[in-house]
Amino acid sequence: MGDYLSQVNAGVLYLLVGAVLAYITLMCVVFLVKSYRAGIKIGMDKRVLKKTILSSATFTLLPSISILLGVVALSGTLGVPFSWLRLSVIGALQYELNVAEIAAQSIGLPGLRLDVLNIEAFVTIALVMTIGILGGLFFTVFFGKSYLKKLQSKPKKTESADGEKKKPGFGAHATTAMFVGLCATFIGAYAAELIRGFISPEVLVKLEISVDAPWMRFVVALIAAGAMAVFEFFIQKKGKAALENFSLAASMLVAMAGAVIIGLF
Repeated sequence: MGDYLSQVNAGVLYLLVGAVLAYITLMCVVFLVKSYRAGIKIGMDKRVLKKTILSSATFTLLPSISILLGVVALSGTLGVPFSWLRLSVIGALQYELNVAEIAAQSIGLPGLRLDVLNIEAFVTIALVMTIGILGGLFFTVFFGKSYLKKLQSKPKKTESADGEKKKPGFGAHATTAMFVGLCATFIGAYAAELIRGFISPEVLVKLEISVDAPWMRFVVALIAAGAMAVFEFFIQKKGKAALENFSLAASMLVAMAGAVIIGLF
């Protein structure tokens, strides 16, 4: 175990990841300067530009909390450098954690558990995670221009001639169905794990309060869902749109706190 952790946290990996992120940071600074100069050139007020930069930076910090939590969650098993890289470039928190778990299970491991991971499993998991996320990159390269034209075109009317609202198109339904299917898949897996724990011959051992208990993931998922439902209520019903920026991070923190509190009893 110690040898594995030293390998996935090797100094050379920190150097490689640091070089990549330094390049990306430099590129962001260059674009920021070019954009600022372009704004000045077309006659925009400097105060407006500075206020826009400050507000954008402020609203970026809140969603980044969930990304930091993802780095912490992954670094315990996949090391800090790789987790740092995956969630700092084009990775997404929802994707990375799920794919890492699926990749581990596909090679016969019970999951992302430190006691069963080795460097061969790490390479496979890292390869699956990296190849899987490249779809969006290639889509942008080959179809980004045509997609941008579509975004810049006039939006379709949401109301018909008689004033009635038109029904959402296929894209809206497809997106909703995708997220419902994703949630159902993982909640179903946690429920199945819970049921197997109850019917297992070792039920008395598995029902103990620990992070490996069959019911722990299911309960934590319910806590997270409940927290997100509260945020959605205030966002959708009370018009508190600003809460959307950190609803994911807050829901994760609530669920993690719930797991800690349950573990104390």
